[in-house]
Amino acid sequence: MASVLDDPCMERLLKGHKNTVTCVHFSPNSKLLASGSVDKSLMIWNLSTKGRSLRFVNHQDTITGVQFCPVGNLVATSSKDRMVRLWKPSLKGESTVFKAHTAAVRSVAFSHDAMRLVTASDDKSVKVWSVSRRCFIYSLNQHTNWVRCARFSPDSRLVVSCGDDRTVRLWDTSSKNCINCFTDYRGSATYVDFNSRGTCIASSGADSTLQIWDIRTNKLIQHYRVHSAGVNSFSFHPSDNYLISGSSDGTIKILDLLEGRLIYTLHGHKGAVLTVAFSRAGELFASGGVDSQVMLWKTNFDTKSYREILEQHSRRATANPSPHLTDIHPRVPHPHQTHTPDIQVGPGVTDTHSAEPNIVELREASHQDAHHGNDDHHTDDGHAHDSQSSVTTTTEDEGWTKEESSGEGSRRKRRGDKGRKRQDKDVRTQQEDDGVKYWPDEEGETAHQVDPSEATLGQQPVLNSILQHLVKQLDVLTRTVSVLEERLSRTEDKVDECLAQTHHPGRPPDRAPDHLT
Repeated sequence: MASVLDDPCMERLLKGHKNTVTCVHFSPNSKLLASGSVDKSLMIWNLSTKGRSLRFVNHQDTITGVQFCPVGNLVATSSKDRMVRLWKPSLKGESTVFKAHTAAVRSVAFSHDAMRLVTASDDKSVKVWSVSRRCFIYSLNQHTNWVRCARFSPDSRLVVSCGDDRTVRLWDTSSKNCINCFTDYRGSATYVDFNSRGTCIASSGADSTLQIWDIRTNKLIQHYRVHSAGVNSFSFHPSDNYLISGSSDGTIKILDLLEGRLIYTLHGHKGAVLTVAFSRAGELFASGGVDSQVMLWKTNFDTKSYREILEQHSRRATANPSPHLTDIHPRVPHPHQTHTPDIQVGPGVTDTHSAEPNIVELREASHQDAHHGNDDHHTDDGHAHDSQSSVTTTTEDEGWTKEESSGEGSRRKRRGDKGRKRQDKDVRTQQEDDGVKYWPDEEGETAHQVDPSEATLGQQPVLNSILQHLVKQLDVLTRTVSVLEERLSRTEDKVDECLAQTHHPGRPPDRAPDHLT
């Protein structure tokens, strides 16, 4: 009997979202997994067994797309709140806001050189942004309906997009022109991407089809209809030999592109599967759906050829004559009605690795807005917004156990019995001594010591607030000095004018009296 390890198996079940999971993406080193949800939160999952995960909750509506920067130091998200955010996946919770779309943003993706972002929106446009300058560059406008997805080619010279106008469009980034348009769809085109070599594009549709086009010849080379409902997402294996897809029929399909056939059907999600993604090396893939769960799968099948897998599964013979490829779970004799070419992987895979994760919730520590011009977003006084943060540490079993807020009354030093009014006033500008914080108990009268390692979670927001206050004060001081200098200059001019009118004989007209110099 063949080993289960030859087949894809579920490694972990990640629970933390409170609503439908819409998008997932791995970091370049596969140690982190990002996911977005209808619950408006971005989760950064630490895939180590004892790692702490982060929840970012700054979007005002459903997060529709997420992607790690190819370098791994940034995460981009798109949302129905019409904004794109660029995050630093750290405890600071910092993000930069990109504003130019006038409707919901459906997808976001980095170029492979990490220099640009491309976004697709319900405003029927595809927009390209500069990552380094944090600004909008140009739009691609030929779609006639909502644009669902847009991606850069591996060499960043092309962009592919698809939408509800039932077209897949190929764009030249240098000329900004649409150089090809594929229209072989009966419904909306839901997702599109290049293979790793950049020679082909694949697209999925609400008509339950998957199509692969060779962009060198502009010909359709593969067409699949393996799902019974619309295909929402797919991902190429890094080798380009396999493709996984998620569908509203609740299954994940794995296609062998060399053989041109379906080899696995994975069951596990309860309801539609909205997103799937391979890790960069292909050893893992993740999925998410309407059941609010993120499933982490181990690939396994990419180490052997399809023929070897079929031969091993054919040896799982039972008393029944000539059985078809059996389901992995359960492995019991069962009759077959029709020949099925794929291997069914059921939801009974035992998950032995999923401990309840530690989740740190981060509200925005600071953000900057990138407008659709070439300037970053600033306030009227020339300074970027820097809002305060709220950090909450939680576990699934314990609920909200600790809240760190940079607002009034969130932190208090022990100052004896000088009165609550004095204590509340000192809260606004206090700094913790020796890296140790003290938290008021339920009555608000006594305090207990917090471990310094935990206290560091809230120090940065306090420092940000203090620095912001100092910058504002310095700005006011600078403006005051400027006004005084201007008034002094005007006064000198008036004095010179008066002296010129009352000039005394023997004294140069351009010189002030001795007692004024």
